[in-house]
Amino acid sequence: MDLIFNIFYYSLLLFLLNKSFQIIYTVNKFFHIAHAITITFGAYFTYLFSILLGFSTLLSIPLAIVASTIINIIIYQIIYNPLENKKTQNWQLLVASLGVYIILQNLVSMCFGDDTKSFRTWKVKGGHQLLETYITDVQIIVIIVSVGLLIFSYLFIEKTNIGKQLKAVSSNPSLSDIFGISTNKAILYSFVLGSALASVAGILIAADMDMTPTMGFNWLLFAVVAMIIGGMGKMRYLFLGTLLLATAQYLSAYYLDSKWMNATAYIILIVFLFFKPYGFSGKKLKKAEL
Repeated sequence: MDLIFNIFYYSLLLFLLNKSFQIIYTVNKFFHIAHAITITFGAYFTYLFSILLGFSTLLSIPLAIVASTIINIIIYQIIYNPLENKKTQNWQLLVASLGVYIILQNLVSMCFGDDTKSFRTWKVKGGHQLLETYITDVQIIVIIVSVGLLIFSYLFIEKTNIGKQLKAVSSNPSLSDIFGISTNKAILYSFVLGSALASVAGILIAADMDMTPTMGFNWLLFAVVAMIIGGMGKMRYLFLGTLLLATAQYLSAYYLDSKWMNATAYIILIVFLFFKPYGFSGKKLKKAEL
């Protein structure tokens, strides 16, 4: 039962992260590697506001989300937007994004150190028994918040005017311009939404598992692998890819060794790239209706 719960719990966090990454990727069409630092920023800004500055946790969390999102907006405005205006190719944007991540990750290390940090100030309590496993209060909160944000992101993309703009631009930027939809605004919206979701995910991860300056990259890496496995279609395919990856990783750790978790992810990715390159969706991303 513990194994099943761990797979489900891990899947939810990965699903939230790959959804946050997908929102930015589908609109911008390049791998925003610096998205990893947003996960880290969410955790470390919460630590800064709550532990170092003494703010309450309830105030520190929204401040951390806002601060992480603002930094991503600044990155887009001063780095990505000028490069895109120069018709820079996607691989060059990826390299720029990797450089941004390395600089900011080292900045976090320089300011906070490389040791493990925690912003937990509450008393550690015993878990609640559910069948044959125990679930802590923090894990319950993580599950509720993750599910709530996933539902919110789906409804936001599908039902709101901004969401429809994101879908339109991700499908056909040129045609969107003809219909009066600003590509630059859509990209900015995608960074705001994707960054906010990633920073929340970072806070949830740190609340349960603590934080290190490199935490974001590992989590983003597996989230992207899950996104590729699921394909760029509907959310059910994303979740299916996430669930497959989480199940394979935890089974390999259970029956072999925890060191096999990383290797298992890459093996599955290679298999899908060879035999099912579009993932579970089985086809390229459909064009959105304008």
